[in-house]
Amino acid sequence: MVIGAASGIYVWNYIHAPFKGEESRWIYLPTGTTRTALADSLKSALGDETGSRVFSVYCAVANDSAVIRGAYLIKPGTTAKDIARTLISRNQTPVRVTFISVRTLEVLAERLDAQLDMSASDFLDACQRVLPPAGFTAREQYPAAFIPDTYEFYWDASADKVVSRLLQERNNFWNDERRAKAKALGLNPVKVATIASIVADETKDPEERKTVARLYLNRIHKNMLLQADPTVKFALGDFSLRRILNKHLTVDSPYNTYKYPGVPPGPISIPEKSVLLAVLDAPDHDYLYMCARPDRSGLHNFSTTYSQHLVNARKFQKWLNSRKIF
Repeated sequence: MVIGAASGIYVWNYIHAPFKGEESRWIYLPTGTTRTALADSLKSALGDETGSRVFSVYCAVANDSAVIRGAYLIKPGTTAKDIARTLISRNQTPVRVTFISVRTLEVLAERLDAQLDMSASDFLDACQRVLPPAGFTAREQYPAAFIPDTYEFYWDASADKVVSRLLQERNNFWNDERRAKAKALGLNPVKVATIASIVADETKDPEERKTVARLYLNRIHKNMLLQADPTVKFALGDFSLRRILNKHLTVDSPYNTYKYPGVPPGPISIPEKSVLLAVLDAPDHDYLYMCARPDRSGLHNFSTTYSQHLVNARKFQKWLNSRKIF
């Protein structure tokens, strides 16, 4: 009886021993994790003693067909028994996924690859499956299906679920009121996102973005070429260009708004909510031309006439020349 009691106490203490770390630790178990790999991951995250105890309890309770995968946040004081139970029940901790300042769909895929248990190619393939039935008829439109923000996912969520969830959040943004605003401008959500992506590249100033957005809307309504430098950089695949020259304007691309009229086929980046709203709520004005100011402010001079625009442009060109920016 004494031996039995002592054994019972030992087992109780063994499985109820708490994780003694000073801070919470993540355990990441990719799809296809074996029990051997599980043991190594537990020891790496929780230390040899706690990791071994959790693994022993897991093996004693879980059946051979148990699925081992997911991400789990283990808090200090959690017992070996509870940690094992969490793994067996796959009671995962959602991970926060953030992406901002995303230039291309490929960059978004890489950002998600770094934060979730899926590859960049998995995400891109899922876009091909999920987005066309949702109305995105061309790959150039795909960036308009996403809005930069912070989201929560299970770490092992499938690529299709990730794309569908991001698309749903985008659709939530595009409520009836905002769709009506876009329609009043003669646009749809994809074209709003495309204009917003250009505006975002033209200026970082929140207030000036509204002015730039209305300028492009004015040009569209007058059937004028947009003549937006960021679209030329996109067409050339070189956003490092500091000065757009005549030779750059000859590039034959539907994104070259110096050559092709209307709104480009799709966004040149993935614009944030604030820039989408800058387009939808752009204040009225009569500006048709803009030119960067001859300083380092990043702001612009605006004009209603081409003659005044030429004056502003010459000042800016002179400033560039003085700094040997060619």
